[in-house]
Amino acid sequence: MNFFLFDPAQVSRQLQPFTLTRPVALIRVGIFTMAERWEKLLATKVQVCGHDVLEKLWPIPAEKAGIWIHPAWVPNAFDAEMVKNLGPNEALFHDETLLAWHQEGNSSTHGDYKGHEFSLVRQIPDALLITQPWHIFSQNGKVLRSDFELITKGRTSAELTDPFTQVYGKENLFIEDGADIKASVINAAEGPVYIGKDAQVQEGSVIKGPFALLDHSVVNMGSKMRPDTTIGPFCKVGGEINNAVFFGFSNKAHDGFLGNSVIGEWCNLGADTNNSNLKNNYADVKIWSCSERKMVSTGLQFCGLLMGDHCKTSINSMFNTGTVVGPCSNLFDGGFPPVHVPPFTWGGRLAGFETYRLDKFLEAEGLVYARRKQEMSEDYKNLLQHLFVRSANETREA
Repeated sequence: MNFFLFDPAQVSRQLQPFTLTRPVALIRVGIFTMAERWEKLLATKVQVCGHDVLEKLWPIPAEKAGIWIHPAWVPNAFDAEMVKNLGPNEALFHDETLLAWHQEGNSSTHGDYKGHEFSLVRQIPDALLITQPWHIFSQNGKVLRSDFELITKGRTSAELTDPFTQVYGKENLFIEDGADIKASVINAAEGPVYIGKDAQVQEGSVIKGPFALLDHSVVNMGSKMRPDTTIGPFCKVGGEINNAVFFGFSNKAHDGFLGNSVIGEWCNLGADTNNSNLKNNYADVKIWSCSERKMVSTGLQFCGLLMGDHCKTSINSMFNTGTVVGPCSNLFDGGFPPVHVPPFTWGGRLAGFETYRLDKFLEAEGLVYARRKQEMSEDYKNLLQHLFVRSANETREA
């Protein structure tokens, strides 16, 4: 059976800035990306599909027969069994949202079911969907707990060999091979703590679960990692982090507070970068909606920084509650930037804001990739060039 994760246009727009550079299926919540979780539960490869300009990198297959799955759906084992057992032309819904559909032949494309008559429809009333950018951090603790059960089931943790590390709730700590933990405090009594392969927890760090440090990532000396936090693969973090998600290949290596936030891939936050996650009047936080082109309420009292891929900040940078930063931006100069920073923004409050030249951005990012022994593909460069052209007319606050 073929399994596909389609890329619904409306949800993709709602999840910007993170879906400007990836399909919904590649968003990370908990320990896994959406695609990784489905592959784990289905025990098979799942094809990720993009739409619009993303289709070049994540193509829709010519052979469309199989089961199409909504990428924003966070499943459990029971959900995955229901998907696997879908008969031809049967579907699963959450209210009006199509969750999965067993398509026969090539008569349709991903998610194009309007007006279609299914032979059988089942409702999943308690389905968890990540459809807004703030859902990524606000649901992270819940998803992290279930992902911990999934990734550790039937497995034995590597031993903690350091005699100077204090662990509370050792039964909720799982360490992968090659991880290195020294002279730290890990409190897993109230939530699980997962330490990935070849990850490092350096001296003097304090970690409170639920928390996940994924493969090859580092928690620097003297760091404070608060609950409901995921540090994706190949990241380096320090300072104080609370209820935040790093997708991967990003750094916040120094002191400074980051809370109720999401950081995309290939970002670097300069020393003493801080964000506010609570308004002085304790009101619900509003953020800029890229899909609606206006400020919308998150319904949350705590909401910090939502930063797309390939962004950089200088030392002593500050961000207000509910700030949305588009991909490929370079911010410096002190002061608070606007709460909506379009993609490819260069500058700060003192110097002003202008468009980050594409050639200069690609030159700098080439050096960033080289440090990790990575190389940006030509197709991905073309995607960023398209984003650059599309965002050129967005207003940059003076």
